[in-house]
Amino acid sequence: MKQTSVTTNAPCWTELGTSDPPAALAFYTELFGWQVDDTARPGDGDYTQMLAGGVPAAAITPRYAPQQPIAWTVCIAVADADATAVRVKESGGRILKDPTDVSDFGRFSVAADPSGAVLILWQPRAFQGAGVFNEPGSLGWVELLTRDPSGALAYYPKVFGWSVAPSEYYPQWGVEGQDFGGMLTMDDRFPPQVPPHWMPYFAVVDVDNTVSRAVALGGDVLMPVSGVPGRRRIAVLRDPQGAAFGVYTAGVEG
Repeated sequence: MKQTSVTTNAPCWTELGTSDPPAALAFYTELFGWQVDDTARPGDGDYTQMLAGGVPAAAITPRYAPQQPIAWTVCIAVADADATAVRVKESGGRILKDPTDVSDFGRFSVAADPSGAVLILWQPRAFQGAGVFNEPGSLGWVELLTRDPSGALAYYPKVFGWSVAPSEYYPQWGVEGQDFGGMLTMDDRFPPQVPPHWMPYFAVVDVDNTVSRAVALGGDVLMPVSGVPGRRRIAVLRDPQGAAFGVYTAGVEG
């Protein structure tokens, strides 16, 4: 990932909605070395912000409704949450939560693309988002998993102005050509009950070691360690409560 700071119309944050926040805290602090930040909580009581290297990296929260899936959600920094919400609707997406202020931290909205994949729109104020990218324990890449790749390729550039690096197998999203994510077409390897979704990848020093530790901590391997162009090693894991996330070698772009 070439992004090194919060950039408008690019990923700025990720948060986990889970059925068991204390268990998730134990898992991720052990896996990534995160620390709990009790001094800054954009949201209400149970919103727990995590630090990597002393700066904000991600958050862990309880689910806000029983039907909410246990999953990581990706946040996109926007200049104007209200205007972006209008573009979402004009482009065929849906607004699941209207733009709302979070104290003086920022303004947010929850949006779904035409296939149902959800993102949070974040208009930063006092809270910008992650303080580190592409360093061990931090957000390093985001991936859309969808059954409608052509629809996604039409939708996201309209809403966010993203550039697209074309590929038959793995198109990549960017802002002015600076890529921060990709798109994977969901085929018959994915059970039909798995909905389209966005998934974060976290940078780590050693992918193989991280996978071994995740399994020892009660997680599962959804995609074994593999190599991709640019000498990046990646894997996809599932935490003990069921949330999927990726890991990849820190400092490797491509």
